[in-house]
Amino acid sequence: MDVLVNNAFSGVSAIGAASGLPFWETETTLWDQINNAGLRGHYICAIYAARLMVPAGRGLIVIISSPGGLRYMFDVPYGVGKAACDRLATDCAVELRPFGVSCVALWPGIVRTETLQEEVEKNSGSLFERLKEKLATIAESTEVSGKCVVGLASDPRVLDHSGKVLLSPDLARRYRFKDVDGKEVFDYISLRSLLSELMPQLSGFFWLIPQFIRIPKWALALYASRFTVYSPLQPAPPKLEKKA
Repeated sequence: MDVLVNNAFSGVSAIGAASGLPFWETETTLWDQINNAGLRGHYICAIYAARLMVPAGRGLIVIISSPGGLRYMFDVPYGVGKAACDRLATDCAVELRPFGVSCVALWPGIVRTETLQEEVEKNSGSLFERLKEKLATIAESTEVSGKCVVGLASDPRVLDHSGKVLLSPDLARRYRFKDVDGKEVFDYISLRSLLSELMPQLSGFFWLIPQFIRIPKWALALYASRFTVYSPLQPAPPKLEKKA
C-alpha cells in the first residue's frame, strides 16, 4: 500500500439535525454519529495501513480534517473530533518517521459534496443559509482534495511535511493546480476572507485588500493556544432561557 486517505465521515445529517442546540440538549449518540466513522475509523485504518507501509519503508497517510479543530464550528463533538484528527496525524507521524512513512492532516475549505448540498437544500436556519451562499461562491470541489493527495504522493520530499496540518490553498499553490472549473482554490486564511467572514456588512470594503495578504501560521497557532482564551470566530448557539 502506498497511500491511505482517511476521509470517511457520517456526521453531516446529525450535525444538521442538532443545529442550534447546545451539547446538553442533544442526544449522547451525537458523539458517535460524528466521531465513529470519522475519528475512530481513521485510527483503525491507520493501524492496518501502517502494518503494510512500515515493512515497505514508504507510504503516505492523509487524514482529512477541518479548521473546526482550531476553533468552534457546528457543535462540540465536531470540534473535538477534528482537533483529535489533527493530533492523530501529528502523533502517528512521530512513530512512522523512522520508517520512511509520512502522515499529515489536510484541511480543505468548504467542499461541495452531494451530502452537504442535500442537507442545505432540505434544512432551514441561519447556518444553512450561510452554507448555501458559500457553496455557491467559495466552496471547492471534492477533486481539490484529490489533487492535494496526488501532489503529496508525488513529492519526493513528502516526509518534510509529515506531522503537519496542510491547507488545500497552500498545496494548490505549491503544486500549481486549480479547481476542476479552472478557478483558483479559495484561500480561507487570507486577510480579506477572514475579515469578510467576521464583518460581512463591510465585505465590499475588504475587497480592496489584496488576496495574497494572509494570516501568518504563527498567528493561527497563537489563536489555537489552550493557555489563552480567545472569542470564537463563530459564535456559540444562542443562550436558552432558564427553565422554571
